[in-house]
Amino acid sequence: GILADEMGLGKTLQTLAFLSWLKSSGGRTGPHLVVCPTSLVFNWAIEAARFTPELRVVTLHGSQRAARFADVPTADLVITSYALIRRDAARHREIEFDTVVLDEAQHIKNRQTQNAQAVKSVRARYRLVLTGTPMENSVCDLWSIFDFLMPGYLGNAQEFRERYELPIPQAKDRATLDRLARRLRP
Repeated sequence: GILADEMGLGKTLQTLAFLSWLKSSGGRTGPHLVVCPTSLVFNWAIEAARFTPELRVVTLHGSQRAARFADVPTADLVITSYALIRRDAARHREIEFDTVVLDEAQHIKNRQTQNAQAVKSVRARYRLVLTGTPMENSVCDLWSIFDFLMPGYLGNAQEFRERYELPIPQAKDRATLDRLARRLRP
């Protein structure tokens, strides 16, 4: 899923409430992985402690993070950054997460970056992206985000380029833009 809302309207809290509900309902259990910008790692940990203290949180951050990987299987929530998931991609691929959440998903807007490749290689049953600027991104940025969420939903990169990316900005093709909007609408 995608939770696209303006900054400051509670995407972090909504996500934590959802993950807490999963645990309390006896439904899916963790570990759940949150990948966010480095500047938000501790914010996620603080918000989790404040609003969902029942979740066992492991923060993979800093030079001592390798030792923390041993705690991941018993965690409910694992928090790391885009910068570190690139470095630790092989370790993350060894784990099957229930849900992987990308905060500030525009960090994978370019499908060829190491960030995008690293998060797309994480094994998870479910995927969620949080973004405050989904429609402000370029058409190709949307493809990369949706390729993480639902690989193949918008076709492969070349098909998407021919079908949407070229006609919309170059020809200002309103019918094509409307068709893409219908595909992305809830």
